[in-house]
Amino acid sequence: MRIVIAVPALLVLGACNVSKEGNAVTVQYDQNTAENTAVAIGNTAENVANDIGSDVKNTGEKLQNKVGNVDVSVKVDKNEKTENKTDKK
Repeated sequence: MRIVIAVPALLVLGACNVSKEGNAVTVQYDQNTAENTAVAIGNTAENVANDIGSDVKNTGEKLQNKVGNVDVSVKVDKNEKTENKTDKK
């Protein structure tokens, strides 16, 4: 959640051009730089998501190859009694 709050602040800071002349400091907001930074962040996030998706898919395929298809048959036709032991103090 903190990242969601920090990203807009970083975009604004990344889009500012700061210049100093003598005792004066000038801060200018550059919209083109902000847009380019936002596009770059979006592309990076998309690439990371694709990489994670590929890793998950590959891991799933490896598990499927190791485990294979296993049929499990469970019969519950016997009334099995179990003894419930409790310590009485």
